Amino acid sequence: MLFSVQQNYTPGSGSFWMPPPGSAGAHEVDWLVRVLLYVCTFFFLLITSLLVTFVIRYRRSRVAGPQPSASHSLPLELAWSIIPLAILMMFFYFGFRGFINSMTPPDDAYSIQVTGQKWAWLFTYPNGYVDKDLHVPVDTAVKLTLTSEDVIHSLFIPAFRLKRDALPGRYTTTWFQADRTGTFDLFCTEYCGEGHSAMLAKVIVHDKVEYKKWLEDAGAFIDRMPPAQAGARLFQTQGCAQCHSVDGSGGIGPSLKNVYSTQQPMKGGGSVLADEDYLRESIMDPQAIIVAGFEPVMPTYKGRLKDKEITVLIAYIKSISKAGQNELEFDAGAGKDRKEDAAK
Repeated sequence: MLFSVQQNYTPGSGSFWMPPPGSAGAHEVDWLVRVLLYVCTFFFLLITSLLVTFVIRYRRSRVAGPQPSASHSLPLELAWSIIPLAILMMFFYFGFRGFINSMTPPDDAYSIQVTGQKWAWLFTYPNGYVDKDLHVPVDTAVKLTLTSEDVIHSLFIPAFRLKRDALPGRYTTTWFQADRTGTFDLFCTEYCGEGHSAMLAKVIVHDKVEYKKWLEDAGAFIDRMPPAQAGARLFQTQGCAQCHSVDGSGGIGPSLKNVYSTQQPMKGGGSVLADEDYLRESIMDPQAIIVAGFEPVMPTYKGRLKDKEITVLIAYIKSISKAGQNELEFDAGAGKDRKEDAAK
């Protein structure tokens, strides 16, 4: 274990300054913050007390004329130079050690890819499954490799005392080891535009056996669920709901309710039919056709979504459109007729 400063914490041992710690690294951060707070408080009270004392004791005399000053004291001057230097060097040592520890994951750390985009977090697991929340096993070193699709984002998990920037065109890494199961908040702490405050996620820490089962089930949901239902789940986990509503209300992107098989006005004039090809192109190359009244802020999903994932997303969009619902009902009826014919 790289973190050597360990103390006994319970889930309810948060403070006025910090939420209850949830990782091994959080204990070292809390220890250093407390020591820093205590030392600074001590010197603040000491200096303030001396200041008030000197103001009263050496206030301006009513007797006119200059007063002789005492000569300097070399031991005193050395003391107030060396002692603060030693304290600062101590803080630097423990702070730098903690920083290096947080930037140096163990060789056997479990690796998860993190992508920040306006305005959602996407977590890609070793089996290729992508989720909007971070799921990890307890008592396991987890390495996060972060990048961004657009602007600078910053991943922050308060309970783990973990903060790391996600930069466009670059990869940054950090790691943690959750020491108790539960659900923890995850934020973006770098202002990234209009939807910054809604760029929220959860960290769900599972028991190791439970995590293995969750990952197996999550990775195969498309094969187990009807296409429209699988698309609805994918719509949430891929961050689509952050910008596109499904009830007709406004948002950063156009609402997808009743979009399928309708004419969509284009920025600059003209319109385009929102059929399957249009929906696929909008997912893979969102800058190709911009809907009137909206800005080209959607990131591309090229190379990030498989063909079957795009297919179920389109099925979901069709399911929330009148024209699409009619097609789905027709397809379901045709499929039922084929099964009956095969049975005969």
